[in-house]
Amino acid sequence: MLKSSGAMGAATLLSRLLGMVREMVYARFMGDGLVASAFFYAFQIPNLFRRLLGEGALTAAFIPMFKEKEMQEGEKAMWYVANATVSALIIACSIAVTLIIIFSTAMIEGVNLGLKTQLFFGLLRIMAPYVLMVCVAAVLMGILNARGHFFIPALGATMLNVVMIAAVFLIAPRFGTHLEDKIYGLAVGILIAGVAQTLFQFPLLFKEGFRLRWVNPWKNETVHKLMVRILPGIVGVAAFQLNIILTNAIAFGEAPHVVASFNYAVRLMELPQGIFGVSLATFMLPMLSGLAAEKKYGEFQSGLRQGMGYLIYANWIATTMTFVMATPIIRLLFEGNEFNVDSTARASLALKCLIPGLVAFSLVNIIARAFFALGDVKTPMRIAVFSLSCNLIFAFFLIPAYQQAGMGIANALSSMVNLGLIFYAIRRKFPNMKVKEMIQPTLTVLGSGILAAFLAWALWKWIVSMIETPSVWTQLTEVFVPLILGTGSYAILTYWSGVPAARDIWKLLKQKLDRN
Repeated sequence: MLKSSGAMGAATLLSRLLGMVREMVYARFMGDGLVASAFFYAFQIPNLFRRLLGEGALTAAFIPMFKEKEMQEGEKAMWYVANATVSALIIACSIAVTLIIIFSTAMIEGVNLGLKTQLFFGLLRIMAPYVLMVCVAAVLMGILNARGHFFIPALGATMLNVVMIAAVFLIAPRFGTHLEDKIYGLAVGILIAGVAQTLFQFPLLFKEGFRLRWVNPWKNETVHKLMVRILPGIVGVAAFQLNIILTNAIAFGEAPHVVASFNYAVRLMELPQGIFGVSLATFMLPMLSGLAAEKKYGEFQSGLRQGMGYLIYANWIATTMTFVMATPIIRLLFEGNEFNVDSTARASLALKCLIPGLVAFSLVNIIARAFFALGDVKTPMRIAVFSLSCNLIFAFFLIPAYQQAGMGIANALSSMVNLGLIFYAIRRKFPNMKVKEMIQPTLTVLGSGILAAFLAWALWKWIVSMIETPSVWTQLTEVFVPLILGTGSYAILTYWSGVPAARDIWKLLKQKLDRN
């Protein structure tokens, strides 16, 4: 588990770091004002369909069926099902793209819109075809994950980020001199990035034996079964994405900076979440699906429990360190040009309010994978819909009062509600999961993380008091020295206390060092 998720985590780390470079370039290019908020809000619509049709419910239902087909009928039947699924996805995404373009054009041409709203629909119309490309790329990545490949598919996202970064320098300047014009160049760059990410998957797929062919999905029994399985999941994902769209709509109308400030905070939270949380969850779905298919429920529970322990260990220190170091981190990464001191204050406040939900976000992702592996998509869907309803209610009251901070608090609270309910549900399904074995290590991890963060915060304050002339080097020092000290003390404390995750990680690192 550690090896596979670690390999994928390395690729995800590269992708996330490039994604962070992209956000740094974006921040300096467009700041956190009206144009930035319109761009980020428009980009959320294609992402809605990516999560609705390209990953989430579809890959969660597809991978177990794909593995089952391989075991029962062989590779020929497996690849036939894969092509039927891709063909069905192309039809669904093409319809979605057409509807988005028609609706956006009608709003631009037929309604008297303000600058902010017109910019939003103009960007959305250009980005619409990205829906098709990114959804197909997501399913192709799911196929490779099911075949045991995690590093290369995760690396595909790096192509996306490289092209999107290049668009700022090579494409955007060709669209004009004003930011309101240049921003359309970024939308075009996203389309090119989507093509690159999709094509990146094909060499490895070809090597595995996959040949892209059109298969009529309407007559395919497996596709019909897949549709029945994913419908409850789609409802859950749709509820989640609709919730994002609605909460951002509230924020979009509240103040020009709110959507953009919160977006930068989300990107920073996604760095630790993606490096380990998403990597581990991606690995665990095919692993748990295989154990469930063989009815090895003892190993299933043990693997789930172990995965949760690893996740808590990795993401809790990320939570505490990010909370105390939010301001210097954002200043170092984003501040400059269009992103000023006030932008830093707004984004760091959003991050401090959002980051307490990191562990809950990641644990929900893993526990939901356990339900998907068992063929149960209804339970996490129902819990998700309820939790998202809570989020919308929280957002309705908190955003007008606290703006981007209100968005962060609403998301963190709803994620904790989601975790409580889905954990209760998995305990009901597996009453003998031996959760009590996790209590002592978890308490040790929580205490160690808080102590390590306090040490990092104290060191940061001392370094700041010693700095007379701020520079890039002093900013690097005030971020990385406290982070290294805090993380190192956390590793020592947890290893010395006998936390299983700390011991396992050290054992794996020692084996690699001994081999080298």
